[in-house]
Amino acid sequence: MKAYDLLELSGRNLREALLRNSLTTLGIGVGVASLVAMLSLGIGLQRLFAKQLGRSGLFDSIYVSSRQDFRGPRAMNAPTSVRKPLDDAARRSFEKISGVAEVYPNVGAVGEFHLENGAQDDPHFGLLTGLPFSARNSEAFDDFQGSFFSRPDAPEAIITADFGRDLLNLPEERHDAEVKLTAEQAGRLVGKSLILRYAEKQSSQNSQLSNTSSSPDTSSFNVIRKEQPLKIMAVVTAEPNRGLRNARTSVFLPIAFAESLNMIQPGDLRNVMRSGEGKIYQALVVRASKSKDVSRIEDQIKQAGFNAFSILDASRGLTIAFTVLDLFLGIFGSLALAVASLGIVNTLVMAILERRREIGIMKAIGASDLDVGLVFFVEAGSMGILGGALGVLMGWTIGRVINFGTSIYMTKRDLTPQDFWYVPWWLVIGGLLFSVIVSMAAGLYPALRAARLDPVQALRHD
Repeated sequence: MKAYDLLELSGRNLREALLRNSLTTLGIGVGVASLVAMLSLGIGLQRLFAKQLGRSGLFDSIYVSSRQDFRGPRAMNAPTSVRKPLDDAARRSFEKISGVAEVYPNVGAVGEFHLENGAQDDPHFGLLTGLPFSARNSEAFDDFQGSFFSRPDAPEAIITADFGRDLLNLPEERHDAEVKLTAEQAGRLVGKSLILRYAEKQSSQNSQLSNTSSSPDTSSFNVIRKEQPLKIMAVVTAEPNRGLRNARTSVFLPIAFAESLNMIQPGDLRNVMRSGEGKIYQALVVRASKSKDVSRIEDQIKQAGFNAFSILDASRGLTIAFTVLDLFLGIFGSLALAVASLGIVNTLVMAILERRREIGIMKAIGASDLDVGLVFFVEAGSMGILGGALGVLMGWTIGRVINFGTSIYMTKRDLTPQDFWYVPWWLVIGGLLFSVIVSMAAGLYPALRAARLDPVQALRHD
């Protein structure tokens, strides 16, 4: 039997029992829709998770520290050749690694602050840290009051809303409430001068120099009290790069300017006993150009003898959890399609009983068992294609409707609307193929039954 005749005959048979075949096709569509809708939910959640981590500035960042920080007091007495300090030489070596976008120190120090022309006897203490220019794309700056730093070395500051309330001597908010300043309150801070008092670290020089060297003694330093005016550029509600710090930060400075202040930091008393090339860093943050390069860069840093940690280390468990979630969602979504396949078997078996005489005539005029079986096989595949296309469309529509509803709900609660559902192209193609395969598998038994039908018995059927 020619392919055209086979398709024409199968199409005619489907049109004759239009209501029954339409209901069977609709059942397949519902099964595919449930499969697509559930998988698109799992994919959308995983995509949202990756997007939020990427925008937080943590997904492409690696936190590097010296291994000697974790050896205890014995590390101080270790030979110099064994100890590997996190110094300028190490920083330059990290910058040369392929795929590294930038390397900057994790500067953090405690400072004393007060507004210019404010009460001098009412100081406010807070943790300040350096912020790179790349943090401008962080989600923390989606909704902030003011503007970003003008340049990397500018004496400017960005403060948190919580610290802004302290500067304005406003009553404290509940810990579980989102702290956000009003436009009037932010206007009292943005553009104003903030006085910073901090402890600067200055290297001391031995009173007696050796005969071979006149370099300063790096085994000790002096602590000098300094004062620096800062211009408040903006107020943020959330902390940028929050996952890289253990404590809550109150004030952010441009990273180059924060380095130039040479503030004394925790661990500096320990670092004076170490020898290294240039400045000794408590920790460095290595940012990769692409998230996919993070694992490779992290491995290279570890092989160089340093401790390295990235958010990928913590997110591997979540990736496994999302994979298991997608698997279970796919299994439960496939159950509806399995039930629909039973409808195909029932429909085609009923068609065999109704068309026994037709099958007998086909065989009597020369149709082979294969030709008869192919007619029913193609009918099952046709219902699978139509049902799969309908199901993909229904699944996509369900996702859009739910996204629309959740966006309205989140907007009413002053939350940023998010896209929880995502239907990739491979899921569309996979849904169609899966529908066709299941439908043809369901049509296999009716096709074999029709092919084995005795033509003599079929022609005697009333």
